[in-house]
Amino acid sequence: MSKKSIIARQIKREKLVAKYATLREKLKSEGNYDALDKLPKNSSAVRLKNRCQLTGRPKGFIRRFGISRYAFRMMALDGKIPGVTKASW
Repeated sequence: MSKKSIIARQIKREKLVAKYATLREKLKSEGNYDALDKLPKNSSAVRLKNRCQLTGRPKGFIRRFGISRYAFRMMALDGKIPGVTKASW
């Protein structure tokens, strides 16, 4: 589990990205890079990191489910993800 401060920082960045998304697109299309530089750095979507929704783990992220590989494995073994079963042959 990631530290609470890192998870909170990620949530703060997500809010800033959502808040400034339309303004950033408008400034980019106009080519007004001076005004774009004055926006908060954390409002850029590039600064977001894919993190597990349950644990906050940054590595081993499965994009389709939005969780890490470890959380996915535990949920799949417990039968909490519909349609996912352990392979056996």
